[in-house]
Amino acid sequence: MNKLFVAALKEETPGLDYFHYIGVGKINATYNLLKLINKFKPNQVINFGSAGAIKRRVSGIVECTKFYQRDMDVRGLLDFKLGETPFDNINEIINSDEGFSCGSGDSFVNNKIEMNVDLVDMEAYALAKVCKLENVKFRCFKYVSDNADENAPSDWIENCKKGAKLFQNKLKEFGL
Repeated sequence: MNKLFVAALKEETPGLDYFHYIGVGKINATYNLLKLINKFKPNQVINFGSAGAIKRRVSGIVECTKFYQRDMDVRGLLDFKLGETPFDNINEIINSDEGFSCGSGDSFVNNKIEMNVDLVDMEAYALAKVCKLENVKFRCFKYVSDNADENAPSDWIENCKKGAKLFQNKLKEFGL
């Protein structure tokens, strides 16, 4: 299987030279992943990166299988729900009921959010949607770098590099 490994930032994958970098945020992730899919024609995209835990029981490296847009908010327009894009039939992506949920948005979370998800990041929903639309298998692994609270910025900086070493050690366990 032709696999493409992607991460937002080099800072999330030190020493892992097989990664391609897609940038921070949903638009950068979408645009750059589409370019990589067109160039390499992968059967599978594997995303690794950092995430904040909304639920304290989540730690270490986890696989996310359910993806949501946490900052799509048009609740004031007609009868839409948080995370629902108007006139789009894809508002959640569920690759498996096993695994964790991830809410992606273009903001770094350091306080309580309204959406009920396990983790938060800034790219996974966009990557999952591109893969769904392009018929490419998608797997997503996140290292819990912080608890999406007031300490998140300093915790992220301190813990980001730890995740890359753990991911490298777990590649076989993940079947990659």
